[in-house]
Amino acid sequence: MNEAIKVSGLKKSYGAHVVLNGLDFCVRQGEIFALLGVNGVGKTTSLECIEGLRKYDSGNITIHGRIGIQLQSASLPEHIKPLEAAKLFAKWNKNPLDKAMLEALGIYNLAKKQYYQLSTGQKRRLHLALALTRNPDILFLDEPTAGLDVEGRLSLHKQIRQLKAMGKTIILTSHDMAEVENLCDRIAILSEGKIVFIGTVGQLGETVGRHYNIIIQTENSTKKYESDNIGETLLSLLTQYKENGESIVDIQINRGTLEQHFMKITKGE
Repeated sequence: MNEAIKVSGLKKSYGAHVVLNGLDFCVRQGEIFALLGVNGVGKTTSLECIEGLRKYDSGNITIHGRIGIQLQSASLPEHIKPLEAAKLFAKWNKNPLDKAMLEALGIYNLAKKQYYQLSTGQKRRLHLALALTRNPDILFLDEPTAGLDVEGRLSLHKQIRQLKAMGKTIILTSHDMAEVENLCDRIAILSEGKIVFIGTVGQLGETVGRHYNIIIQTENSTKKYESDNIGETLLSLLTQYKENGESIVDIQINRGTLEQHFMKITKGE
């Protein structure tokens, strides 16, 4: 698969503080890719260097295609109307107004509102519409669903999947691990200025070990257990419950969540 973005040996420091220490990764064309890491490890700095918003000290960044950027917030005038903003951005980018895209994102329904009157979800949709006015091949989404309610998240997830189906390459950051797991083809985890993992969610699970969650329900209680050895743990628990005379009415077993795997690898375990 062709590369949309390739980052090689990217370094960035703020004084004596090293933020990026030889970053290497690539993003494939047409995939949804997430850059993850705990706060302060350099996710935003990495993206800003790739987007051309921040200078870096050394390294190489290669981008194949036009980019669009949806930021968490935008410095739009409080009294501008969404459709006015969309027309302005389209004129700047010398592109015709994409009426179908605006309709799909519900911008026409906001025609009478001013920017300051929009809800968080409505602003997120507008920011995405503005990012798309350039008809980008590559789209950067910074915490795209932060602050949205369930309905807003589901709506935006649908739009993101539709953009992928159109062949767009999407790079996002998110603290919502369920969102990342549901949307992304691959993920990269940043720690101490370098990529410590890159691959699918399934591959991450294999990397950190087969971590399982076990939920056992009896007539009187529900208890949760964690294990890296499902066979031995389950046999021991069943023996324990039998010896205690407790009748089991239900058992649920599932693999560890992306969040558990993420925390395990960022701690260097």
